[in-house]
Amino acid sequence: MRNSRRIAAFAVARWIATGEFPSSMLPEEGPDRAFVQDLAYVTVRRRRAIRFALAPFVKRWPKGELEALLYVGAAQILYMPDVPDFAAVNETVEAAKESDKPSVARVVNGVLRSLIRGRAETEARFAAAGAAERESFPDGLYARWERRFGADGAERLAKWHNEPAETYLAYPDRFEKLPRGRRVQDVEGYAEGRFIVQDPGTRFAVELLSPGPGDEVLDLCAAPGGKTVQIAWRGAKVVACEVNPRRRRRLEENLARVRLSGSVDTVASPEGMEAAGRVFPKVLADVPCSNTGVLRRRPDARWNWSEEGLSSLVRLQASIADRAAALVAPGGLLVYSTCSNEPEENQGQVASFLARHPGFSLERETESIPFESGCDGSYAAALRRAP
Repeated sequence: MRNSRRIAAFAVARWIATGEFPSSMLPEEGPDRAFVQDLAYVTVRRRRAIRFALAPFVKRWPKGELEALLYVGAAQILYMPDVPDFAAVNETVEAAKESDKPSVARVVNGVLRSLIRGRAETEARFAAAGAAERESFPDGLYARWERRFGADGAERLAKWHNEPAETYLAYPDRFEKLPRGRRVQDVEGYAEGRFIVQDPGTRFAVELLSPGPGDEVLDLCAAPGGKTVQIAWRGAKVVACEVNPRRRRRLEENLARVRLSGSVDTVASPEGMEAAGRVFPKVLADVPCSNTGVLRRRPDARWNWSEEGLSSLVRLQASIADRAAALVAPGGLLVYSTCSNEPEENQGQVASFLARHPGFSLERETESIPFESGCDGSYAAALRRAP
């Protein structure tokens, strides 16, 4: 059996090298599956704080395999209280022994033992550090939260996103929390497609859309298909559009598992509908966004965040919203939604849309702030087109 710490370290090393978190590299089977995923996710989330804690014990910062092993070992010591210190050190050193360089295991052993001996000093350094460094977030993102929510609110939001994400199963009539450590595939009804994996925070956009039997709905950015499924479960006829071929395949796979392939039409682009002048009484535009509402599920997303990236997303969202507007029938409803808590992507985006499209009016909007709602962050606005 491969050492679980080495599997996690390999995933972390790949992420450091490529910038893409390879969740597909984590095991889907085996007794250590949940532990390996938790360890990799904690390490990526807490990377800034871990590096801060290790700095006094590392004379020259390493790269590659050794860097990842130090992160993984420190993550267990600092943020996984169920793992005894001796196990964190011993198992991580054993993982390091698989390296081609004998010095890797010696360095890992020495640094991790120094971290344990210096725990009190590390805690004092954390107490004196800035909140963004202590909670392991980019300075710019954390400063935005402080301006909007205040120091206390920003800390509450950061702590929420640093907790392991809970898994919810969405059924046609309810959401249920999956006990930690249990595989989704082992839940009764999985093979029959009785549920999907979906956080309760996704329900707000669907509720604003209010689909029902006989409704014709366009889901403009449909993959991976969670909201598409929720809409179809309510009896609506759905056209699910997804321009990205890889994501469209995932959408189609999810629809097939829940046995909705026959009641949902998938299309690669809205161009054909636009050319034909086709319009829909209800349109959902669940646009690409910065994902700041789901950072606990996306351990790497915080490190991809930037003001420049946000500006680029805002422009993309505006173009999608404009395209969606042309596909709404007179008197019809457009629901714009994100999994972000950034005002530029939400309230600001809607205000700009209404200025560009005076034939639409805001009926209702809702925002889920995680430390208030207890579920993922999200935003949705219902925009009515004039008859």
